[in-house]
Amino acid sequence: MEDENAPPTPAEEAAARAGVLRTAEAWAEAIVSNDAERIAVYMADEWTIVSGTGVTAKDDFLAHVASGDLTHSAMAPVGEPRILLAGGTAVSTARVVNTAYYRGTRHDADEWTTDIFVRRRGRWVCVHTHITPANEAPG
Repeated sequence: MEDENAPPTPAEEAAARAGVLRTAEAWAEAIVSNDAERIAVYMADEWTIVSGTGVTAKDDFLAHVASGDLTHSAMAPVGEPRILLAGGTAVSTARVVNTAYYRGTRHDADEWTTDIFVRRRGRWVCVHTHITPANEAPG
């Protein structure tokens, strides 16, 4: 009988990390595409984002994108993300620089982003994002 609580093999852990990283990269590309349907593929229905302005639900975030009120022209990690695996859950923390436009006003951001991914139906989806402004310029 297989032990559900046994740690993953090195190969399983490497595959999971690679899957989370690929998902995060594809999601960033989707965000810069400004296509709400493409972005939604990487988000669980219950996804929320916490930022300095509070908590925003998936539907509200995507409505801003679909309306054109929120767009992104750049989204890039600075360095390698830190990925913590815990069974079918992964926590990815990375420094990210991005350029967003909200109702035509440009916002350049340098942030620490933590995304919580869960494995569902054989793929990783994000259930929660938390962003925190970085205090220093990337080096």
